[in-house]
Amino acid sequence: MRATVLCKALCQGLLMMGVAASAAYAQPKELRMLESGGPSGDSIEQAYIKPFTAKTGIKVVRESPTSTGKLQAMVQSKNITSTLVELGATNVVQARALGLIEPLDWKAIDPAPLYEEAKWPDAFGYQYFSTMMAWRKDQKPLKSWADFWNVKDFPGKRALPDYPSYTLALALLADGVKPEKLYPLDVDRAFASLAKIKDHVAVWWKAGAQAPQLLEDKEVDYSAAWSGRIVGNEKLGYTYNEGLLMLSYFVVPKGADPAAKAAAMGLLHEMSIAKNQAVAAEIIPYTGASTAIESAIDKSKASLYPTSDANKKVQVLADPTWTANNAKEIEKRWQQFKLGM
Repeated sequence: MRATVLCKALCQGLLMMGVAASAAYAQPKELRMLESGGPSGDSIEQAYIKPFTAKTGIKVVRESPTSTGKLQAMVQSKNITSTLVELGATNVVQARALGLIEPLDWKAIDPAPLYEEAKWPDAFGYQYFSTMMAWRKDQKPLKSWADFWNVKDFPGKRALPDYPSYTLALALLADGVKPEKLYPLDVDRAFASLAKIKDHVAVWWKAGAQAPQLLEDKEVDYSAAWSGRIVGNEKLGYTYNEGLLMLSYFVVPKGADPAAKAAAMGLLHEMSIAKNQAVAAEIIPYTGASTAIESAIDKSKASLYPTSDANKKVQVLADPTWTANNAKEIEKRWQQFKLGM
């Protein structure tokens, strides 16, 4: 009799443990993500979320805009409201140093072939963009940043980003530094190069939408610009030559629910598939990190995208680790530079 009672108790205990374990890892009905919004968010919805939800039944709720500050607030409060958070590459390095993100389960992601720079242990590179030269089509076309700096042969007002991580790299390329020698940035040389052109820079822009608008409104004749803001604009010319190529990533906040994280790996898998990335590229002229992207996109539009074979090879990939590690120094120098203008 006693043995029977003990057996029942043991069986009930094991059953309860099994139920608890099952509940702890049950597939969630909903995931939440923080992303940049706008056309980029629309591309995520159509290209990646729709096939993911069709396969799993899991609803994905997008929120925007994203920021490192929002990620930090979630982790510090231990209230993880978004399982996936979009960050720029430099922000990923900074978030890693602050202990804000978790390693990804790449075995669970099981990605289709991707460029190596997209496969960080704790971040999934999902979308490339470039900082490139742009101009109105009534202006003389540029071929290099040296041309951009050459105000004698290419007269007119300029616009450059009010972000040293971009502008210092462009200044060095203009000064003749070879792309393969660009990093670590020679900060003194970069500021010396900027000093040569600063009097011709009418606007130091902060928002990506400013660059094309400045050109269209004839406030400037040449501008550095983010590729997604320029490509497809029939009024503007551009070149990917010597473009500064960067990646946006998705990360998982530290302390995220394990079941939600496990489900999110399936969404990242969808982001690795070339045909899905081609759908995204139809919505916004950025491309994902698939090594097969050119075979998936419309051949007549290949020249529009930053990672088509012809465009990727003429650009330089930014070094977010160097930028993150030197952010305070270059920002201090940048503010001093602006005070002297």
